[in-house]
Amino acid sequence: MPIKSFTRLTQFINEILRLNYFPNEWKIVTIVPIFKPGKSPQDPGSYRPISLLSALSKIAEAVILNRIEDAIEDQLIPYQFGFRKSMSTEQQLLRITEFVREGMDESWDTGAVFLDIAKTFDRVWTDGLLYKLIVIRIPGSIIRS
Repeated sequence: MPIKSFTRLTQFINEILRLNYFPNEWKIVTIVPIFKPGKSPQDPGSYRPISLLSALSKIAEAVILNRIEDAIEDQLIPYQFGFRKSMSTEQQLLRITEFVREGMDESWDTGAVFLDIAKTFDRVWTDGLLYKLIVIRIPGSIIRS
């Protein structure tokens, strides 16, 4: 990307953050249904929705996400593995496996509860989420964007 374009894009994203305004046009999504192999084409559940956003929207989103991650990294609990840089849910699974193995080696009674939270984020309590963001001191300019 030419340096002049990069500079203009940086200025534009900084203005988005300064004005607390994310362009409505950048929020428009084109949804493309992708068929899941081996499923019935007549069943709507046989398709995975893929959301397509503009490239500018994705770049701005990445900048905002980076600022949020920087603001909250030291406030997250140490065992929060999902949705964090350099961590994964696989690491959490290995951690649980080690606890179970240790319990078996020590002859401890070990129990676990597993919850299927598929589609959980389809039902996020928006007011509660905003409250949490305020409590962990996410800058208001990012929350309002």
